[in-house]
Amino acid sequence: QVKLVGSSGGSVQPGGSLRLSCAVSGINFRIYPVDWYRQAPGKERVLVARISQTGSTEYEDSVKGRFTISRDNVRPRMFLQMDQLKPEDTAVYYCHVKHGGTDFWGQGTQVTVSS
Repeated sequence: QVKLVGSSGGSVQPGGSLRLSCAVSGINFRIYPVDWYRQAPGKERVLVARISQTGSTEYEDSVKGRFTISRDNVRPRMFLQMDQLKPEDTAVYYCHVKHGGTDFWGQGTQVTVSS
């Protein structure tokens, strides 16, 4: 059974930092690209960052230079380091992997950036 369990998020002031993590089980984690998505109130869920099996990364334009995605293939988990946070980063963040043609999601983690 594929399972993704995300860490808790939190509330920070603009310019602050947060680190999200997501433990993945039930798959051979190292052979899959994995992603972080986010969904702001009233908006669609969008891709924020992706990391390939080999560690290549991609970022949505608005987070480039501020967010860093990483992975640990030994203790299967993924991370999203978020720096220089802005109010527009406020959203529910989801970890994601696609396995066997099926999308699997973490439970969602609220991140609020506000002064």
